[in-house]
Amino acid sequence: MAKIVMGIGMSHSPLLVLEGERWEERAKDDMQSKRLNTMDGRLISYDTLSKSNGDKYSNIAIKENFIKQDAEAQKALDRIADDIERVNPDVVVVVGDDHYELFSASNMPAFSIYHGEQIVTRVNEVKESTPSWRPVVWKGYGMDKANTYPGHPMFAWDLIERLIDKEVDVGSSARVDDPNKLGFGHAYGFVVERLFRGKQIPMVPVMLNTYFKPNAPTPKRCYDIGVALREAIEESPHDLRVAVIASGGLSHFIVEEELDRRVIDALHKRDAEVLRTLPADSLNEGSSEIRCWITAAPSFEGLENKWFEYIPARRTPAGTGIGLGFGTWL
Repeated sequence: MAKIVMGIGMSHSPLLVLEGERWEERAKDDMQSKRLNTMDGRLISYDTLSKSNGDKYSNIAIKENFIKQDAEAQKALDRIADDIERVNPDVVVVVGDDHYELFSASNMPAFSIYHGEQIVTRVNEVKESTPSWRPVVWKGYGMDKANTYPGHPMFAWDLIERLIDKEVDVGSSARVDDPNKLGFGHAYGFVVERLFRGKQIPMVPVMLNTYFKPNAPTPKRCYDIGVALREAIEESPHDLRVAVIASGGLSHFIVEEELDRRVIDALHKRDAEVLRTLPADSLNEGSSEIRCWITAAPSFEGLENKWFEYIPARRTPAGTGIGLGFGTWL
């Protein structure tokens, strides 16, 4: 029988690939944004946010603090990589989201599992108009070229069948036809490139539509799917030691520390009710990736949280940025 031996929660922000000295470049993008998601579900411009918040974070949205927070984040990622190396799982189930990378407006399943032999990343084309920070990030995400990682077809197929038996209508995919058009994105490539240290660990990508309405699953549905996923893993006859990773989040592009800490506290307390009843209006745009943590949470319940690091990375005076979260359950 398969056994869940490790749980991981981790952010995959571009900030984690860029050096702290370059976080200001992302801040400039924030200041041009007109789609900053608020806790009540509105999308507002940076100017509107600035008028509301003023410059109350101007003392921390500075290069010196960016460098400090970058060092803290990299230390946390190194610690996760150390834990993976020590536990040495046979397969990694990564619960992530898709940003029109493998899927598109022509087909966007609410929930899908990939059961192909090869996981191929999408190639991002560098143009004259491409901001200078993006190619750096794409390389860190494994999306500068068509990188290929091993899947685990038999285990993934078994999970799909078991989820169908549990009345979870899971989508499936098994190949990447043209990585110059569609392929796997940063929720998966960053995990491999940053944490696996060159080791070929088979991966089963679990994909949630967190971003795109109208079929983004509710927090309740995410948790219930997560329960079924955990059961499917534990019931599988494959003799595998499994790590489950939540890839993404926490709140962004406005840092909502209260929301982040509510999620973290619920994970620590194994409080399913809090996770299932998080307001969907708070989980839009970047903050929608919290759904990945909600879905992975049931797989963490039989394990003990060994450590957790939370970094509210506010990169502008008005408070835009990301709540960076990292932790390991063993």
